[in-house]
Amino acid sequence: MKEKQLVFIDFEFSMPERYKYPRGFFPEIIEAGVVVTMDGEIVEQYSTYVKPTAFPKLTHRCKKFLSITQENVDNGITFQSLVNYFSLLNAKGIDKVVTWGNMDMKVLRDNCAKTKIEFPFEAKFIDLSMEYKRFFGDRNQTGLWKAVQEYGREGVGKHHKALDDALTTLHIYKLVEKDKKYLEKAKPPTIGDRIDLSKIYNQLA
Repeated sequence: MKEKQLVFIDFEFSMPERYKYPRGFFPEIIEAGVVVTMDGEIVEQYSTYVKPTAFPKLTHRCKKFLSITQENVDNGITFQSLVNYFSLLNAKGIDKVVTWGNMDMKVLRDNCAKTKIEFPFEAKFIDLSMEYKRFFGDRNQTGLWKAVQEYGREGVGKHHKALDDALTTLHIYKLVEKDKKYLEKAKPPTIGDRIDLSKIYNQLA
């Protein structure tokens, strides 16, 4: 039986100051967290800062919100190096790439397009936030850490830390998959489950 390899990804992006959008601004990946599983077991974790090029200087809002310093990204890898890493993962054979929300893949595609670098993945993409929404019938999409807390659990590490968020996404994925299997195995109720037969017996006695 073929081993099932999944890749869980979370990115943090650059952001402008509030209400101040420089001409041509677009979010760039500045931190990446990756967790690779094989048949449900973690086989690899990867965490790195990425050096932005279009807007290399981080805003005060970005540094404060993400707890990232200018030095962190200045010493980070290039975007090309990040894509090269993903291409190596893709070459190994990936069943699914799982993210919380659709922004991660949108920004990755956009960054690839703007730098004229080929998009590295061919696998099926799963937006776990939408699966979670459909599974629980929520009207609105739920934030990553709110979702895990709704399960009565806590997120892994620190929120808005890319690797920690990727690990938390894996955590929720396992919980949702476990619930799906439980519902699949659940037997339909019998008529005895639906009706309190003791009341009927008492009436006939």
